[in-house]
Amino acid sequence: MVEVFSGRTLLNKDGDHVDPEEALRNKVVGIYFSAGWCPPCRDFTPILCDFYTELVEESEPPAQFEIVFVSSDKSTDDMVEYYHDMHGDWLALPWTDDYKHELKLRYKITAVPKLVIVKNNGDVITDKGRKQIRDRGLACFATWLGAAEIFQNFKG
Repeated sequence: MVEVFSGRTLLNKDGDHVDPEEALRNKVVGIYFSAGWCPPCRDFTPILCDFYTELVEESEPPAQFEIVFVSSDKSTDDMVEYYHDMHGDWLALPWTDDYKHELKLRYKITAVPKLVIVKNNGDVITDKGRKQIRDRGLACFATWLGAAEIFQNFKG
């Protein structure tokens, strides 16, 4: 479980509450700081969707990867619209949760988009997830998985 979200409630795209203990257990987690008003975010989000789809939805077994969207949108409505229109089937911190400000400080977020890849304990594997996906595609996941120190699914 990624301790950084311990005791929080996350949302899925249907608006259902998700327990982070269960959803993030034994996974590499990408914390995606983004906003619908931001053109570079709107440019990168579809690339991230393809990356996530290939790793999680089209792989057998699914890759041990999850994304949590942390919005910098100006309102709940703006966040929900951007999340539903452009994002993959990953999780989000509710817009109303002020914990987003603590996360931005902890991970030194000064601009969006930013994809921070973290270990189970919340330590940073890389704060350059966006660049690595653009430069290396799916190959960067193996590097993250190796650094994450989690039990790995083995193909038998």
